[in-house]
Amino acid sequence: MIQVEGLTKIFKDKKRGKVVAINNLKFECQKGQIFGLLGPNGAGKTTTLRILATMMVPTQGKAEVNGFDVVKDANKVRRHIGFLSSETGLYDRFTPRETVKFFGRINGIEDKIIEKRMAEIFRNLDMEDFQDVRVNKLSTGMKQKLSIARSIIHNPPILILDEPTVGLDIITARTVIEYVKKFKEEGKCIIYSTHIMREAEKLCDVIAIIHQGNIIAKGTLEELKKNSLSDDLEEIFFGLINQGENLK
Repeated sequence: MIQVEGLTKIFKDKKRGKVVAINNLKFECQKGQIFGLLGPNGAGKTTTLRILATMMVPTQGKAEVNGFDVVKDANKVRRHIGFLSSETGLYDRFTPRETVKFFGRINGIEDKIIEKRMAEIFRNLDMEDFQDVRVNKLSTGMKQKLSIARSIIHNPPILILDEPTVGLDIITARTVIEYVKKFKEEGKCIIYSTHIMREAEKLCDVIAIIHQGNIIAKGTLEELKKNSLSDDLEEIFFGLINQGENLK
């Protein structure tokens, strides 16, 4: 459902000159699969996901989402995805109910269906107690749950999740992870960006380790272990990162 071929993004910086954010990326993600992008901050995870979500245009290469080109068919892509990003703000004066209803209407959903889906989502994400509280009164965890609710109200077949548990306490993070598992069971195609090894181990069917814009390893957890001297994902990760640094 997601196909990426030769994806490259180059920025021009006055001080640093040409900056290659991502370089010739190639991967795919199928229905009912969680594809993990695992890497440190600044590795290129968010740039990749923003291109897939049509929020950024690639310099080179091609990406298709549900058969639609992210550049040529951007509007069609947006109808088929739910995008969660820490960079997408919430309106402080809205309540969670008002926020989710607003995004449901933007996606052309009838109010009756919105109410039904909203009730289910709020129940599953434990949001019922604060559904009528203004956003500026919510905690970080509550806002993250709301961001997830907003991104899935239209029941998209494809989810693009950029570090969905960042800044969350253990209990809230667990709730989010369990909900992501539920999405997979429903057959959704999920791109999941994280720098948390444990999350990648528990959730991802395929893991791509990205560093300085390059995918330096890709495969199932078992395949990554088989190609390494370690059975520990964290050790595999740092071994690959250090290897890449030494090759400079």
